[in-house]
Amino acid sequence: MKVLMVDVDGVLIHGRPADGLPLFTFLERDLGLSLELLQREFFQTHWGEIIVGREELEPKLAQVLAKIAPHLSAATLIDYLFENDSRIDRYLLEELVALRHSGVTLFLATNQEHRRARYLMEQAGLGVHFDDILYSAALGHRKPSLDFFRLATERAGVPPGDIAFIDDMAENVEAARQFGWNAAVWTAGATVAGAFPVFGRLA
Repeated sequence: MKVLMVDVDGVLIHGRPADGLPLFTFLERDLGLSLELLQREFFQTHWGEIIVGREELEPKLAQVLAKIAPHLSAATLIDYLFENDSRIDRYLLEELVALRHSGVTLFLATNQEHRRARYLMEQAGLGVHFDDILYSAALGHRKPSLDFFRLATERAGVPPGDIAFIDDMAENVEAARQFGWNAAVWTAGATVAGAFPVFGRLA
């Protein structure tokens, strides 16, 4: 296999940098915003359009916050969300870096909107270690849509059978397999070499 696709949230990144707790753990304490209200008024209502690039994050979030939390700016909340969801699994990253040095092409394959995709590659520093990020807002489709895997395969420039993929969501792994990728469900403590022995020989 020539290419390894890596999911972000739940695989390479796990919550708050300091302790790995979910990013929303202290939202109300820190910013005076109810998570239940944010979920109902923003994520359940608008996220589906944002994550596939049909709406922009900041204008829509600003519109919602004006109604539910007028004391809070969209920019402040976005910074808070990104910074509190950026703890990188260093053990996995080390394994991935070794694979890339051996000649494996690495892509992030993830459901993200445009702003966080840039944050991951630039501020979080993943752009140094990955050849590119293939994400839902840029592709116009989110996992587990087969269109996501079709377009990601086109961007990778290799046949589906040359692609390996790790993701913590079984439905995404199943969709990838349907498209012809070699895919494995990622669990805590796993290794890429354990999921795909061929990579163990390379690393």
